[in-house]
Amino acid sequence: MAALRRIPRERGGWWHAYVCPAHGVELDHGDVLAGVFPDGGARCAHGCRVGTPAVRGAWVVLSHQAWARHLRVLAHRGERAGAVARLTEYAGLYASLATERHGEAQGWMLRGRLFHQALTDAIWAVNIGHAVITLAEDGTHDLAPVLPLLDELEQAAAEARGVLTGRGDLASNYTAWLNAAGASASRAASAARGVEWDGAKQWLEGESGLYAHLRVAVAEDGWEWEGSTYYHGFVLRAALLALRSVDPASIPADVAGVLAGMTDVLAAVATPGGVLPALHDGPYLRNPLALEWLELVSLAQQLVPSDRLDAVAERARAELGAHDDGLDRELSGWFAGPPLPRRPAPEAVTVFPVAGYAVVRTAGIHALLDYGPHGGSHGHRDKLSLYLYGDTTPWQPDPGQVPYAHAEFREQYASSEAHPAFRVDGAEQAECAGVLLASDSVSVTAEVTTAYEGVRAVRRVVVGDCCLVDLLTVTGREARRVTAQLRPGTALDIQQQAAGPVRTTWYGDETLHGWHTHTPGADVRPFSRPGPGPADDPQRTRTRVDFSAEAERITFASVYQAASAGPAVTGVRIDGEELTVELADGTVTRFGTGS
Repeated sequence: MAALRRIPRERGGWWHAYVCPAHGVELDHGDVLAGVFPDGGARCAHGCRVGTPAVRGAWVVLSHQAWARHLRVLAHRGERAGAVARLTEYAGLYASLATERHGEAQGWMLRGRLFHQALTDAIWAVNIGHAVITLAEDGTHDLAPVLPLLDELEQAAAEARGVLTGRGDLASNYTAWLNAAGASASRAASAARGVEWDGAKQWLEGESGLYAHLRVAVAEDGWEWEGSTYYHGFVLRAALLALRSVDPASIPADVAGVLAGMTDVLAAVATPGGVLPALHDGPYLRNPLALEWLELVSLAQQLVPSDRLDAVAERARAELGAHDDGLDRELSGWFAGPPLPRRPAPEAVTVFPVAGYAVVRTAGIHALLDYGPHGGSHGHRDKLSLYLYGDTTPWQPDPGQVPYAHAEFREQYASSEAHPAFRVDGAEQAECAGVLLASDSVSVTAEVTTAYEGVRAVRRVVVGDCCLVDLLTVTGREARRVTAQLRPGTALDIQQQAAGPVRTTWYGDETLHGWHTHTPGADVRPFSRPGPGPADDPQRTRTRVDFSAEAERITFASVYQAASAGPAVTGVRIDGEELTVELADGTVTRFGTGS
């Protein structure tokens, strides 16, 4: 007999508390549609059972959000009676909570009614609204009991948005979702009443509407201002959801350009195999996030299509396996007109000068250099980090972030020590921004001068004939202990050679070979040790490597070659101000190390 399923009757807490305090992993969700917290506590992948009030409240968030999404699935698949019954039940629950905001929410939060945060209320409300819109397409005779809920959700979104914009936070990612919630709830209420929607002025076009938000929240290079892959997609998905039934041709030209630019960002940072680097705060791997990417791609391809996004969807679907509910395949006809022109493919070198990222692609290697602004509360101390991916292999990825309620692991994954960056005297980098010095079709060079007092670091990444060249030069006013860091996301072997460069081999779906050398005369030793892997499981160990030396000025040089590329690298050395790379076919290429 199938287990009874019901919506929870409790208020939701803060989903980021759904983390094991001992191991830092997100806890197993169990059957989130059961409406009842797992008996004996939520399971941790390492054997713990956790049932604190904060974890219970976080599980309720996951359950409510899963139910709201499930109602959309039921509506699209024609299971009307079940969808309407649950929506009516939610209308009663929401009304019963009307006497106060969430009393247990943390002080920094903009409080909601059903959840700790108004943001979480808004995400839930968007799904509720779209379930009703879909049902209304096949009739409205049974939707009257849901109207009070929709009207209250729109009013709550307006009030919360007013608080945000009143304190100057129009650019906040909260604002995107509050606008999406208001637009979805008001459109749903109009559809249920059988009248034409008149909410565009309030939720799309007004001075605090979606268009105004996008104009201030997204930079000229297409990145949402926080510079995080997760929050970039978070805002773009909210916008696409808010624009249901809008004709793409009617969107203001500048806003359409913003949406196209945001799509271009994802297409550029994604690997050919669809891996999206988890730049700055955001989950490294998470099934609910994969569902979000599938939804985003489905909607974006109907507005500003991009060939590169198909791989992102394929990757997300492969990660989900049996957890794929198929909602994204039900979303055709989202807009009221044909899509805007197809987006061009990214070039071999793509630079985002405001966000401070550069993507370099060559011979099976997808590299990303981070030199930009810190990114506010979601930033990491990783200036001049170099992330390395194959088509589907995260050789040296941004490690992502754990659920925020785990303070210790959150700090660890934001640290300089956790990233393939540089450090001086073993200290953390200051929160800072670097500067782009030069870029062309085959190289990019950036510097940072404020990570450490009196220290200048320059990183140059160059496309070779069949390899990638990385030159990191650090200069101080006096001799300092300088460290260049390798932070693998896969298994890695390292070999110290009797003479010549240190060799590394990086494993995964694809194999990467590395050669590592430095300024002649410097006493550099590779120091390898186990350390936490990416943030989806801090208990998984990877081999970390530090190259350190006491020097006033030193250049660390690395040459990377995918095993699928050739001819093979046979020699790497620094002579004076040049790095020489020799290939098996006799080719010799030299790269200047000066900066």
